[in-house]
Amino acid sequence: KYINLKLKKSLILRPFKIVRKILSIESLLKKFKPITLSEMDDVKLLNRTDTKFVFNDSHLADILPPLVKEYQILEIDNKRSARYQTLYFDTSDYQLYKFHHNGKKNRNKVRLREYTDSNLCFLEVKFKNNKGRTIKSRIKVDQIEGEFSEESKVFLKEHNIEESELEAKLWNNFNRITLVNTTAKERLTLDFNLSFSKDGKLYELKNIIIAELKRDKSSGTSQFISLMRKHHISNTRISKYCTGTALLESNIKYNLFKEKLRKLKKISNEHLL
Repeated sequence: KYINLKLKKSLILRPFKIVRKILSIESLLKKFKPITLSEMDDVKLLNRTDTKFVFNDSHLADILPPLVKEYQILEIDNKRSARYQTLYFDTSDYQLYKFHHNGKKNRNKVRLREYTDSNLCFLEVKFKNNKGRTIKSRIKVDQIEGEFSEESKVFLKEHNIEESELEAKLWNNFNRITLVNTTAKERLTLDFNLSFSKDGKLYELKNIIIAELKRDKSSGTSQFISLMRKHHISNTRISKYCTGTALLESNIKYNLFKEKLRKLKKISNEHLL
């Protein structure tokens, strides 16, 4: 009876704690100095190294305050977190997914991404080379296309991608906080409210933050990496596209991603009741 009463109490109080947590994060974001999209031109970092971390959103209350002095926050129309919508493309037999799963170097990722709050949409190709660098190329499009335009076809061909072999595979939605280092060429994104959808199926990554540190070079000091070490959060190689595909596509090989999926589930359940 004691256990049941304790559980009932936690379930009753949890919605209030979630609201309090959201309000707390919003107040923390207000402490950062804002930066505009145009002011971020010097830190586009289309050719970069990426370091990713995955952790429960309960850590944000401890992680954000130490960053206030060294980072500015992207603000668009008085909003300090932005909504993103992405449509990923692959071949009919998921060749791009399989290249990533099997650890192939020099691989591509193709996506249409809409930056909802800034009314921008791009066709993007992300190339991961054999030196671990990510090179992103993109062109502006009017909207997420049902079919590739002639301009988009030319762009893909320039990157040795045959558009006729591609088909839409996975939708991904999330919110993003973007922080820009004031002294170093470094950008930090914090993605949350992640969801994937495919053929009417939906999967949500609840309570999860995917942080990505984007730098010109992988060496050198970073306050954020120091914070991750302090909180015993190790870097994790993770792909949103591959994660969503493994979660929603029943007939696909994902054995090399099983450990990561287990880790996501464990992190998601780290509730602070």
